[in-house]
Amino acid sequence: MFSVTVRDHIMIAHSFRGEVFGPAQRLHGATFVVDATFRRPDLDADGIVVDIGLATEQLRAVLGELTYRNLDDEPAFAGLNTTTEVLARTIADRLVERVQAGDLGAGARDLTGITVTLHESHIAWASYERSL
Repeated sequence: MFSVTVRDHIMIAHSFRGEVFGPAQRLHGATFVVDATFRRPDLDADGIVVDIGLATEQLRAVLGELTYRNLDDEPAFAGLNTTTEVLARTIADRLVERVQAGDLGAGARDLTGITVTLHESHIAWASYERSL
């Protein structure tokens, strides 16, 4: 299996519901380093997994819909705790939509999977992996 990973970051505000979250129940900010890994079993005719430039551009566009926002106010997250895991799934799903729309180029249609990892810090992160 071949893979290519691109990286960017987001800065968001949010709060959580539930005693398990302790002080994070209050509004707070978070900055995440975001890795998006694209997978396929074989390289395309150009010898690549995906166009790195397009992958970077599309990750930036997806993150642009989230960054510098209070996610508590975003309709897409109504009723959800925007945990690291939930955000990883959301970003992965939005990237898959862009792959399927052709935004990462024709060669990306043969991708078989995407993994999105959000790094909360240098010692903690969460990932969501899905098939295409």
